[in-house]
Amino acid sequence: MTKKGVNIMDTITYEFVLRLFIAAMLGGAIGLEREYRAKEAGFRTHFLVALGSGLFMILSQFGFDGVLGHYGQVSLDPSRIASQVVTGIGFIGAGTIIFQKHVVRGLTTAAGLWVTSAIGMTAGAGMYVLSIATTVLVLLCLEALYFILQHFGTRNINVSFSAPEETDIQRVLQRLREKEVIIDSYEMQRKDTSSGHYYVVTMEMKLKRNRYQSHLLNFMMEFKDVTVESIE
Repeated sequence: MTKKGVNIMDTITYEFVLRLFIAAMLGGAIGLEREYRAKEAGFRTHFLVALGSGLFMILSQFGFDGVLGHYGQVSLDPSRIASQVVTGIGFIGAGTIIFQKHVVRGLTTAAGLWVTSAIGMTAGAGMYVLSIATTVLVLLCLEALYFILQHFGTRNINVSFSAPEETDIQRVLQRLREKEVIIDSYEMQRKDTSSGHYYVVTMEMKLKRNRYQSHLLNFMMEFKDVTVESIE
C-alpha cells in the first residue's frame, strides 16, 4: 500500500473514532440526566448503548468493503446490521420496565434508551448536527416532563400503618379525605396478641407529587397512636 493510501486509511479511521466519541458523549449526556434522577438506567447504560449503536452503524456501512472489492458480483445491504439494532435495543428497554403493585414504571427510561440508540446510530452515520439536536430535544423533554410531574402530576403511594383502635384509623382516613387524597385500595386486618389486639392497614393512594416528599411523613406523625410500617 502506498503512503498516500495509508494516509487515506488513517483519515478514515480518525473519522470513525470521532463518530464513536460523539455518539458516546451524547448518550452519556442523556445518561447523566437519568443518573441524576436515580432512574433504572444511568450514565453507563446510555453511554454503552449509544457507543454500541454507533459502532454497529459504522460496521454496517463500511465493515464489508473488502468483500465487495474482491467479489464484484456480491451485493450487500448497508442497513442490514443497523436495522437489527432497532430490534435488539427493545430487549434492553424491556429490562427497565417494571410492573409493580398495579403501576408500570420505567417506560420513560426505556423510551430514552431507544432514542439514545437512534442518536448513536445517527452519529455513527456522520450526521452530527442531527444527533446533537436530537440529544438537546431529549434533555429538554425529560427536564420539562420532570418539572410538570413535580408540580402538577400525581404519584401512587403504598402505605402500611398500625393502630390500637379502629377510631384511630378512621381519624387518619378522615384527614386524608380532607386533604383530597385519592384512595385506590384499602385493606384492614386485626392482629391478636397475648396482650390484646391491634389493627394493620395497607392502602394504595394517589396524591400530588409536590405534597409527597415534604408532607406525607409529617402528616402521619400527627397521630400519636399510629405507627407507620412502610411507605413505598
